[in-house]
Amino acid sequence: MTVLMEDKARGRSTRPAWEEEPSAAGKITKAAVLVAVVLAVLGPLYTIVLTSLSSQGTITEAGGLVLIPDGITLDAYRQILDGGVVTRAVAVSVGVTTVGTVLSMVVSVLCAYGLSRPGTFAHTPILFTLLITMFFGAGMIPTYLLVSGLGLIDSYWALILPGAVSVFNIIILRGFFMGIDQGILDSARIDGASEWRILAQIVLPMSKAVTAVIALFYGVGYWNAFFNAILYINDSSKNPLQVVLRSYVLQGVSVPGQIDVGQGVAASLALQMAVIVIAMVPILFVYPFVQKHFTKGVMIGAVKG
Repeated sequence: MTVLMEDKARGRSTRPAWEEEPSAAGKITKAAVLVAVVLAVLGPLYTIVLTSLSSQGTITEAGGLVLIPDGITLDAYRQILDGGVVTRAVAVSVGVTTVGTVLSMVVSVLCAYGLSRPGTFAHTPILFTLLITMFFGAGMIPTYLLVSGLGLIDSYWALILPGAVSVFNIIILRGFFMGIDQGILDSARIDGASEWRILAQIVLPMSKAVTAVIALFYGVGYWNAFFNAILYINDSSKNPLQVVLRSYVLQGVSVPGQIDVGQGVAASLALQMAVIVIAMVPILFVYPFVQKHFTKGVMIGAVKG
């Protein structure tokens, strides 16, 4: 106590070293690093968007990706959307993402809530079985045989069911549910509330942060998934957007609507960048609404587990 009083009298900081006010050099370094990170992220995004909005002549003059705008045009987007393939792929991806996220959240929340309550039926064996699946998997061939045996080949359910449940997400939810004050739940039970009502009217409203983050995890996973479609979908009309993106950008497949073959690389590049932008827009639109819950939801669920 005497040392602390002497430090205060001399104007010294009594906070730990890791909580002390950074020096001017430290602030400048942090600012420079943050600016560099932001530029590293926004630079490629800016180039992709600008190239997708540039005319064929501008792309040809730039020799590829456009860094300096010289006229804006929506021709690439018109050609893509008029072709029908990308529009249908977007609809498939939106449908799979929506249905898959809802299904995954329902199963994960119910499983996590059951495992978070002491004394539930087969609590330990079920939890142990789930944890084993995090480290050991059946592999691609047995999974394909299972999907085929269930008759899900060329079905939209093949894009949802194989990855519908994530044990990691269940563990995060379970850890958060276990941190809820047991007295609140016991009071509801004394008042005659059923477990379903407790979950719907007490637990879930108190768990908005973690459920929003887990829903984002599932949604991004479904939106970006393409491997299941490559394995299980033979009908090209059922391909999600990521498979179409892979075909156009990586494999060089011609985009429908690209009539003039003589336009060459320039026209193809604008169309490819437009497909990338269309694939990014939904996630960029949704993330800001969930970002405020992101750190809080993950940290609370992880620490309390």
